[in-house]
Amino acid sequence: MIKPLFFVFSAPSGAGKTTLVRYIKSLFDHFDFSVSYTSREPRPYEKNGIDYFFVSEEDFRNKIKTDFFVEWEEVYPGHFYGTPRQPILNCLRDERVLLLDLDVRGGLAFKKAYPDRTVALFVGVSDLKILEQRLRKRKTESEAKIQMRLEKARLEMEQAVFFDAIVPNDRLEEAYQFLDQLMESHGYPVRRS
Repeated sequence: MIKPLFFVFSAPSGAGKTTLVRYIKSLFDHFDFSVSYTSREPRPYEKNGIDYFFVSEEDFRNKIKTDFFVEWEEVYPGHFYGTPRQPILNCLRDERVLLLDLDVRGGLAFKKAYPDRTVALFVGVSDLKILEQRLRKRKTESEAKIQMRLEKARLEMEQAVFFDAIVPNDRLEEAYQFLDQLMESHGYPVRRS
């Protein structure tokens, strides 16, 4: 069995994919994180080059033209997100594991690009009310944006069946246990210090 090199976490906004990516990264210090590019403005707590590479829409569109991305999407009007190609090629060359935090369409596109080396995970919750509570708790978006994200979440949840596994994330501890077992099943034993 070829061990996967890419673990893609995808989910509707508020499902907790970033938290789960950070959890896995904390367990495996030799895993890398793919920093995506985006044309949206950073949230107050986000850092350029760590959470995302924040670029203008014009710069993003220019990168599309040069085939800079493995996959890219206009997730919301004027808000582009994309996975740079070079870190992916570096990981394939060096046989290093890469964690990716991608929107739902981006996650499926990445899996299609590297099907034999990718485990695509859909982070899900049992009820949209959980997503709504989490989005409101962020206090970073207007009511209109929250409603837009919830409408998009309804459509994204229908795509869960196309992923390799669904990570249940109503309660964080259960999601952690699920991921521990999943990583072990793919040949990456979880060791706690």
